[in-house]
Amino acid sequence: MNGTTRESRHISIRIDRPVQDVYAYASDPVNLPVWAHGLGDSVEKIYGEWVAPSSPMGRVVVAFAPRNTLGVFDHDVTLPSGEKVYNPVRVIAEGPGSEVVFTLRRRPGMSDADFTRDADTVAADLARLKGLLESAG
Repeated sequence: MNGTTRESRHISIRIDRPVQDVYAYASDPVNLPVWAHGLGDSVEKIYGEWVAPSSPMGRVVVAFAPRNTLGVFDHDVTLPSGEKVYNPVRVIAEGPGSEVVFTLRRRPGMSDADFTRDADTVAADLARLKGLLESAG
């Protein structure tokens, strides 16, 4: 540990769909533009990397954890500056449904307003995911 403590916020939503369905949809990069507007309106696979060319932060590269049976779809977002932002995300069983938990980590130098804006964006993205999956079920 480097002795630096960073603030985190756990943003979650319950979705009335089985965990396998939620994980399969949410962890597929092709579906990101539909529900994760925080990453922009398109994602392309370029030379083996998932790229969001028009995210609100500019062109970003998104690298996901390998598919797994644990519901983990952590991902690193490499910003135009080269900074990597680690985003832990889990889909966990909640009775017959699921809960998606996104851990938002405050980046060094990030203002309170920017951190709150990021949290609001994540919450809106998760609400969109819930709406899509529950209406499709």
